[in-house]
Amino acid sequence: MIDKPKAIILLSGGLDSVTVLAIANKHYECIAISFDYRQRHVSELNAAKAIALEYEVRHQVIRLDDAVLGGSALTDATIDVPHQLETGIPVTYVPARNTVFLAHALAIAEVNQSSDIFIGVNAVDYSGYPDCRPAYIEAFEKMANLATRAGIEGHKLHIHTPLMEMSKAEIIRTGIEYGVDYSRTVSCYQADPEGRACGVCDSCRYRKKGFEEAGLEDVTRYQ
Repeated sequence: MIDKPKAIILLSGGLDSVTVLAIANKHYECIAISFDYRQRHVSELNAAKAIALEYEVRHQVIRLDDAVLGGSALTDATIDVPHQLETGIPVTYVPARNTVFLAHALAIAEVNQSSDIFIGVNAVDYSGYPDCRPAYIEAFEKMANLATRAGIEGHKLHIHTPLMEMSKAEIIRTGIEYGVDYSRTVSCYQADPEGRACGVCDSCRYRKKGFEEAGLEDVTRYQ
């Protein structure tokens, strides 16, 4: 039996990241990492832990200091989560979040002699986040290969973004093909302690629209 190469998967517990895990798990020995960055709720993290167990992958939750990722509606209870779609960079943008996450993933990849990092960023349905663009991913990958011993010694690191050019409906259809149970995922910005979605935030609206356009039953658990 040929050993699979290792890959680091950024696993939030949401729809996109679980789809990425399902895709990567077919070809790699996955090491999933999640982040406790003092977000509004822990329901997504709880989902990530349960899903990692389901897929039988190694899973690490990294806790960040309270002050690292502030200034966002996702981390500051004094900033309201919007109930309508926004233009431009939304208040749910978390300063430098993917840069912080990918930096940790890069270090873990090098320690585990992995050349592959998977992240569920998407630039089709919602491009308001500057750290979800193809140009950003390309720049980070270039930096990673300049900044690491592995990169300098010729073990080039790759950041995989399999969902980058997919619509939400295409992502859901792909996940169904890989056997993803989306009822176990949590995408809502303000889910309750049981992981039930609000149904009105940006993330809920895009998720619901994705199921509708995919012609599939929305299995999201709502409040």
